[in-house]
Amino acid sequence: MTTLTETSVAGNDDRRNSNQNGKQNGTQNTMQNGDQDGAGRKITGGKMMIALDVDGTLVDHDGHMSVPVREAAQDVVAAGHHVMIATGRSLNATLPIIEHIGIDNGYAVCSNGGVTLRLDSSLSDGYEILHKATFDPGPALRALRKRLPSAKYALEDEHGNFLSTERFQDASFGVEAIGVDFQTMLEATAVRVVVFSSENTPEEFDTAIRHIGLAGVTYSVGWTAWLDIAGAGVNKASALEHLRGRLSIEAHRTIAVGDGRNDIEMLTWAARGVAMGQAPQEVIAAANEVTHSVFEDGAAHVLRSILL
Repeated sequence: MTTLTETSVAGNDDRRNSNQNGKQNGTQNTMQNGDQDGAGRKITGGKMMIALDVDGTLVDHDGHMSVPVREAAQDVVAAGHHVMIATGRSLNATLPIIEHIGIDNGYAVCSNGGVTLRLDSSLSDGYEILHKATFDPGPALRALRKRLPSAKYALEDEHGNFLSTERFQDASFGVEAIGVDFQTMLEATAVRVVVFSSENTPEEFDTAIRHIGLAGVTYSVGWTAWLDIAGAGVNKASALEHLRGRLSIEAHRTIAVGDGRNDIEMLTWAARGVAMGQAPQEVIAAANEVTHSVFEDGAAHVLRSILL
């Protein structure tokens, strides 16, 4: 494994539909102890399953993890809880975060649920891939290209390679993208597809995506003109629910922390869903509570509350 990246990650985790359902609405309301779930039920003893977004949650938008966040995460890992990274980053961009907070054995979710890892320090690479959710990107790519001809496209294939058009590179890929023509992308098997437009405002981009009405895939639009696409029904929550069953963790022992639109399903899935302070309103609406922003070490406050 490598060291924590210090480069800015422009992926969907740090970009920014709405489920009120008793969620808090915009006010900072982080619980000061870890003994209740989102419904106010008492939690005593046993291990918690804690899902943590990366960009905008554990690290800021320059890719930096503060000392309080790192130490809080390490302490929760050391306490024996099931701490899991759940990120839009691809595998190689996720591994440095896993190492940095000291998860030697456990699980992680990458590529917005498209890839699930089992971490095991006894393995030569320190991990094995448990599952990859692949899909045919052709229909979505054709529809997008017709509506957004000048956009840049990248695709994570089933082998972990990134194929891209127009020299499209992002730190969330974790590897250097290989330039290909659009037809090659259409014929590939995908785990994740990314679309970025530098010629559209976020509002124009969002309108175009909604007009296309993508079918047969799961997608989330970020703060900028950025789109992440996965297979139908694939998101962070779907992968985490599979792991919860694998580990036989009770549903009321689940916690999730995130800040982006690709975290909405995860925050709704968790018994205690916590939105970061800088999250947009639709993300806050999906959460049970709101912590401080990433710039105020909000994740550390949540993690420390679990140890009280």
